[in-house]
Amino acid sequence: MTSDPTTTTPVVLDAAQVASDPELAGRLAESAHRILADLVRGGAALGWVEPPSPGEVGDLLDHVLAAVRAGDGSLRLAYLDRRLVGLGYWLRYARPTHRPNADLEKLAVDAAVHGRGVGRALTAALIEDARAAGIEVLTLDARGDNANALHLYRSLGFTEYGRLPDFVAVGERRYDKVFSMLDFRRRP
Repeated sequence: MTSDPTTTTPVVLDAAQVASDPELAGRLAESAHRILADLVRGGAALGWVEPPSPGEVGDLLDHVLAAVRAGDGSLRLAYLDRRLVGLGYWLRYARPTHRPNADLEKLAVDAAVHGRGVGRALTAALIEDARAAGIEVLTLDARGDNANALHLYRSLGFTEYGRLPDFVAVGERRYDKVFSMLDFRRRP
């Protein structure tokens, strides 16, 4: 993928690239809110039962961007013709004993572009950012019914290391919580 957000092919940019474009930076919170709220409204497993408010998404982005500036995270954003279509981030663990590791906390792709490789491109960029930052183990968790995400993570080298049966409650429905990891210590 190129780094030009004006093409018709989805491109993945880092937080600094987006910040350097006043138009993209100015629309980031609103665009991220649109994606996250629409996905949650459709039943996506993103940590909310009800769609997040614009304020919640703005606060989340502020938190992630502060971590990125401190070298404790990575935010990647996917654009199609200068329209945000996906985002993902990881954050370094805060405890001193866990500092060499990070958690891929959120990956969200606009439903209109599912199947176009946006999630794969975002995840691959986040993996490379983690490797470059010296992360030893990148972890994530996913809801057990999210077969597409679990397949994507396995295809990129993540391995399952645990599962909590029926841990996630959405109304009367229950889902497994699946824990996965990518261990960079075992890779050349």
